[in-house]
Amino acid sequence: MPRRVKLFKFLQSTPARVVTGLLILQGAVLYSSVRHEVIPPARPLAEVPKSFGSWQFAEEGVVDQESRDVLKADDLLLRSYQGSSGRGATMFVAAFLSQRNGKAPHSPKNCLPGSGWTPLTQDEYQIDVGLPAPITVNRYVVQHADQYMLVMYWYQSRDRVVANEYAAKYYVMVDAIRLNRTDTALVRVTVPMNGATEATRKSFEDAATSTAAEFIQSFFSPLRQYLPS
Repeated sequence: MPRRVKLFKFLQSTPARVVTGLLILQGAVLYSSVRHEVIPPARPLAEVPKSFGSWQFAEEGVVDQESRDVLKADDLLLRSYQGSSGRGATMFVAAFLSQRNGKAPHSPKNCLPGSGWTPLTQDEYQIDVGLPAPITVNRYVVQHADQYMLVMYWYQSRDRVVANEYAAKYYVMVDAIRLNRTDTALVRVTVPMNGATEATRKSFEDAATSTAAEFIQSFFSPLRQYLPS
């Protein structure tokens, strides 16, 4: 078989297409890395409202300097709110205007165990926040000694909400190529399951899930005004 025919067949093969695609992607990433990155403007998270519907401000949290040094976020918010029924929830937001200097959100999947919390259950949960489709977030139930807590979190870039860490990294790469931007934010909500025991955990988990979902529905749209659009 003539060499030209063999070469043509090789170029049409799946391995050749994969290699070509990787080379194109590598070139695009390299090109995006040498361009001057677009740093979008963002409003200070400290200006986030202290009330969302029936949810009212309860307490301003403090992120110590050691934690700030580890997180390396451009802006942070840690705040507790209380619903009309007396149920409480805490919002944590870590915003990053760029991830090109080694800065990136720290996954609660890793941070919580490091703080002594043991994951008991984990899955993904959908919440209707008024967008064309429900958002999908991570849901965890964690335990520390005799305390239980429900955790929901996601990664948000503009209108995009991503639960999966690997998918979030993929979109960062896509945004770097298409938009020359790498900004994102980690949004986490925690609801204490006070009084829960191993025997009653399921019912407390259901109630905490409803509380977290209701809280997220109340602040999702207002929070978007304080993250880069």
